[in-house]
Amino acid sequence: MMRSASVSRRTAETDVSLSIALDGTGKAEISTGVGFLDHMLELFARHGLFDLAVKVTGDLHVDQHHTTEDTGIALGQALLQALGDKKGITRYADIHLPMDETLTRLAVDISGRPFLVFRTTFPTEKIGAFDTELVREFFQAFAINAGLTLHVETLYGANSHHIAESCFKGLARALRQAVAVDPREEGRVPSTKGTL
Repeated sequence: MMRSASVSRRTAETDVSLSIALDGTGKAEISTGVGFLDHMLELFARHGLFDLAVKVTGDLHVDQHHTTEDTGIALGQALLQALGDKKGITRYADIHLPMDETLTRLAVDISGRPFLVFRTTFPTEKIGAFDTELVREFFQAFAINAGLTLHVETLYGANSHHIAESCFKGLARALRQAVAVDPREEGRVPSTKGTL
């Protein structure tokens, strides 16, 4: 069974087309119009071993906020769809992700109860032309729409690029573990409630 989904989201601000395959090889075709976001999504695909295609046309003449947020929304919706009934998944995962001088801790629960704890700060307001505050906006949009409980905390770091990269790579690596099929679950939903 191929766990995959495609999402289209069109508003007055953005037009997003996105597809994801959870059991892929890390292939990425990304074009959001925001170079740094493209880079982060390519890392996400590669380290999660997700096949990811993203095409966004957004109101970049305003700023990069809507493009970044709406991409997070669409990615969350696609992940939720690709997981289906969530039978057999591992569900929980956590990781400490080092990136040079930076260390970020990330924990995820595919719970159906969306919640984000984001304890990460950036020493600069921008990475190139990208507003660092948009990293949290992306994670918020993604977690809410994917139905994830997601905790992100950068324990230390000095370089904004490294901090952002550790967050995205950490998300990829934790999700890769959490969405993995656990053969001992034998097709059961990993919850005493019987549903997630």
